Amino acid sequence: MRIGLMIEGQAGLTWERWRQILRTAEALGIPSVFRSDHYHTGRQTNALEAYLSFVMAAEETSTIRFGSLVTPMTFRSPVDVGRMAAQISQLSRGRFVLGLGAGDIPAEHETYGLDFPSVRERIDRLEEGIQVIRTLWGKGPESYEGKYYKLHEVDCLPKPTEGVDSPLLIGGNGEKRMLPMAVKYASEWNCMPLPIDVYVKKAQVVNRLCDESGRDPGGLQRSMMSFGLVAHDQHMLDRITRRQMQGYGATGTPAEFRERVSSRGHFICGLTNEVADLLHQYAEAGLDEIEFEQFNFDSDEIPAYLAQELAPLVA
Repeated sequence: MRIGLMIEGQAGLTWERWRQILRTAEALGIPSVFRSDHYHTGRQTNALEAYLSFVMAAEETSTIRFGSLVTPMTFRSPVDVGRMAAQISQLSRGRFVLGLGAGDIPAEHETYGLDFPSVRERIDRLEEGIQVIRTLWGKGPESYEGKYYKLHEVDCLPKPTEGVDSPLLIGGNGEKRMLPMAVKYASEWNCMPLPIDVYVKKAQVVNRLCDESGRDPGGLQRSMMSFGLVAHDQHMLDRITRRQMQGYGATGTPAEFRERVSSRGHFICGLTNEVADLLHQYAEAGLDEIEFEQFNFDSDEIPAYLAQELAPLVA
């Protein structure tokens, strides 16, 4: 299993710190750095534009995968997303991963005057948007006509490095629409944090859908974004937990906080060996990569710990 980083780009990130995170990750041998694509998630602070930050990632690194976890189809036209993704793919020599989702935070849409339709319509728009992007990435000129989007004899140039087969990630856990969409269109399925027993069941659904569609289940990469409170000793674990609690305004002891968040399946918590054992269980269920959230933009302690201490135990 690989261990990557997930950065919340709307949580006060600066350009200087983003550059440092990229350079540090590559120097440590971390295989991937993904970031959110949000305008805000409640508190309005520095929110670096995702696709500008991907241009920087392409220029500042030479080996890591990077991309969006995930771009809501409600934010931008799929034409704009597809064109930007194709050109970032060129800049990065194929390392960019376009991650797409349906969008799930009403407040940021309201703040910026963006429509936030029903769940069904958001998912419908996501699927049509994916079809538009694949049309842009394929051999043109080609037309497309859907309910929400239309193209006429488009030949979008330059194409991404691998054309219509360029890396495309779909994020979601829903068995009715999102998992079938990932199997149909994506090179990678990414899920939100799931307890191991729930992940096993979702992975079985994905495998069944692959079998039913004639797709090799091993050809679909599987990843999970997770919050993590992981450390090599109790002192470090309590210290990083307190910092997380401050961000949430949480009360109680660090142990109580970890119990609350881990019982809901939102966080992976614990000391190195016990977390490594848990990650081995995810790997046995088919998980290829986990991206741990990194909230402390002022320190490289957690990326260094993940790369140098935890990753070797699960590789």
